[in-house]
Amino acid sequence: MRILVIQGPNLNLLGTRQPDQYGHRTLVDVQQDLDRAAAPLGVVLDHRQSNHEGVLIDAIHGAAETCAGVLINPAGLGHTSVCLRDALLGVGLPFVEVHISNVYAREPFRQHSLLADVAAGVVVGFGTAGYSLGLQGLVECILRADAQGAHRGPQSP
Repeated sequence: MRILVIQGPNLNLLGTRQPDQYGHRTLVDVQQDLDRAAAPLGVVLDHRQSNHEGVLIDAIHGAAETCAGVLINPAGLGHTSVCLRDALLGVGLPFVEVHISNVYAREPFRQHSLLADVAAGVVVGFGTAGYSLGLQGLVECILRADAQGAHRGPQSP
């Protein structure tokens, strides 16, 4: 099973940007942790990070033919991007939204997600460990849908 992992704007700065909020782990650390968590699940991850909305949308469109689901930290785009929401809905793949910080304990504009109501799940506030939790939940969601014959994505890489 292949899963697309999307990292939104500014996540390339993990480890140096507001470490009190996001911690000291870098994006490379997060990717390596996720790859280690994915291996025993039989999952191959396709990691993408961009500071450009269109690049993320193109990656999501490309995942429709190659991936069974999407694990996404949309960063600030989760609060603002109807286009990102439409891309995720358009490909019909299950997805889990992840945020490193507890967005509900932050500024009011961060407390609303344009993705949450159409996501299979949302993980917030557990630091970078939230990625592994989100991955595990997404895999369970995909396997459950496959068992019910409802999953629309590819069955294998």
